[in-house]
Amino acid sequence: MPSLLHRLRLACALPLAFAAGIAIAAQPAADHHQHLFSPGIIALINAGPTGPQPISADDLVGYLDTAGIRRAAVMSVAYMYGRPSRVIEDEYGKVKAENDWTAAQVAKYPERLRAFCGFNPLKDYALAELERCAAHPQLRYGIKMHFGNSDVQLEKAEHIAKLKEIFRAANRHRMAIAVHLRASISQKRPYGEAQARAFLEQLMPLAADIPVQVAHFAGAGPGYEDPPANEVMRVFAEAAAKHDPNTRQLYFDVASIATPSITPEHAREMVQRIRQVGVGKVLFGSDAATPTNMRPREAWAAFAALPLTKEEIERVAGNLAPYLR
Repeated sequence: MPSLLHRLRLACALPLAFAAGIAIAAQPAADHHQHLFSPGIIALINAGPTGPQPISADDLVGYLDTAGIRRAAVMSVAYMYGRPSRVIEDEYGKVKAENDWTAAQVAKYPERLRAFCGFNPLKDYALAELERCAAHPQLRYGIKMHFGNSDVQLEKAEHIAKLKEIFRAANRHRMAIAVHLRASISQKRPYGEAQARAFLEQLMPLAADIPVQVAHFAGAGPGYEDPPANEVMRVFAEAAAKHDPNTRQLYFDVASIATPSITPEHAREMVQRIRQVGVGKVLFGSDAATPTNMRPREAWAAFAALPLTKEEIERVAGNLAPYLR
């Protein structure tokens, strides 16, 4: 559960942001990073009474309404079944079922929600699931990959080879890509400049026709206290500043990164990176409504409290990813 200090800081941040007129005058056009949790997923992670609980489309729309947000991208968490440390009976069957459950939920609000198909890109069934989702009326818009959960290691040639197949197929089907790029923290996988350059130079050229959204500002969240993630963002930001063509379709969501407890130093770092990559490439997102994460309204208040200009905040609020247009 959130600490008492976190709750107190949040309680202070919300009225300050609203008093400044920021959160009211410039509500985000969309939340670009949301999740739903099926009963099956909650059973899989064995969350317990104090952990994450099922989240339906009805729940999510309620959170969006409270924040004054009209639309959201819903990233299927079917990739959780493919976590390498898990042994799952009929794993691919469960992945398909989770993606289909997410699609059915989103179909209740077709004008507001758009679903992304989820899977572990290293699995033998990954391309088959991408093809299946590409033909699905609710899942054809994009795919979500979680490199940390799937233990993707960008320094490994065999992993890059698998990812190249996924990127080519996604581009062929004009499916956007959303990727939790942060390498596994629990496994202490390397993450920094080498991984950023591998992603930028080996994978992005294969996605020339689709948006690629790097989640959590290349980190994991909550918070921006992750030096390796800031190093990855430095590589992306410098490439963007030089108008590297591999950054043309690259976007960055800020889900759960700006928090009420962010230090002034980390807030300045985050603002610096936002300005380097360009505010037009920054997408608001808030992540799943778990006990340790903020709801969309709270997340926007925390973001609006960063030392950005009013014009910059309004620009981010108005940004809408191509897959939602």
